[in-house]
Amino acid sequence: MENKKFTFIDLFAGIGGFRLALESFGGYCVFSSEWDKNSQETYSKNFGELPHGDITMIKEQDIPHHNVICAGFPCQAFSISGKMKGFEDTRGTLFFDVARIAKYHKPEILFLENVKNFTKHDNGRTLKIILETLDEIGYTPFYKVLKSSNYEVPQARERVYIICFRKDLNVKEFNYPEAKEEIKVVKDILEPEPVNERYYINREDINIYKSEDKISDKRSPLQIGKINKGGQGERIYSIDAAGITLSAYGGGAASKTGAYSVNGKIRKLTPRECARMQGFDDSYKIHENPNAAYKQFGDSVSVPVLREVFKQIIQAYPKLIEQEIKVPDKKIIKLEQLNLEVADAE
Repeated sequence: MENKKFTFIDLFAGIGGFRLALESFGGYCVFSSEWDKNSQETYSKNFGELPHGDITMIKEQDIPHHNVICAGFPCQAFSISGKMKGFEDTRGTLFFDVARIAKYHKPEILFLENVKNFTKHDNGRTLKIILETLDEIGYTPFYKVLKSSNYEVPQARERVYIICFRKDLNVKEFNYPEAKEEIKVVKDILEPEPVNERYYINREDINIYKSEDKISDKRSPLQIGKINKGGQGERIYSIDAAGITLSAYGGGAASKTGAYSVNGKIRKLTPRECARMQGFDDSYKIHENPNAAYKQFGDSVSVPVLREVFKQIIQAYPKLIEQEIKVPDKKIIKLEQLNLEVADAE
């Protein structure tokens, strides 16, 4: 048996970014859910357990009790957005599954993350519905858009973080973390040169047109050139500033990572560099298929940002980590025991 401080569930778990963050504070994951087979495989390699599948098919009463819900839920269109019926308006969306589980189990805290534009979706009506729903089911919600490069992450990734405290906890205000003084840039997370040839871009239509000598803001990407017409995946950036947001999708010669000028050569980032750019340390096991790995890190959360936000959660509600929970030692499951049917990577 081992001692932990609190329990949590990991919904829309991806490859476990939330789990890494909360486990570092003494959290114990009692349930995880992720439908993507490749992400399930990566999650299993790192945490020794296979996440449950489609959360829409899982009854809330079948989920163990927990103190915290973590969820980087996808933002689908709200087909009846604008009618303002709160909880009822969320049916048919994946947020509804977060809400129904929270309504049933009533955990102390909800820790949610979504894309920046979520706050503006449908002229702000989607966010309004969600905030009203959270209030309706008994929570006080707070939200703010944070930029990863403000928290020692070399990526200008902007995401909205929604923190909710159960109303009886009487948390009236929540302070999001201030930007840290230390700045990390792309150069800080690069692997030693040379890397595998597949990552280099050798074309005649590469155009470097801007000097890297003067960078006014290292927390933002500096485009110094382009490939072809400079469309998505065709822009070249300096490694002496933050990188662009990793993406799960997109085309171009440097799709999903963007292109960088490294020692006079143009290349995209490696999967390990993408892992580092999201705050995963080098002990983290990456999917062996590079395309699957790129998609997973593009969809993932920035772990250091989650840690900084969670520090503030503890400050607002210190009782969360004042308890001692006895939990059984988890048996590490070998991959061959999982019998996964892994989907082909794109």
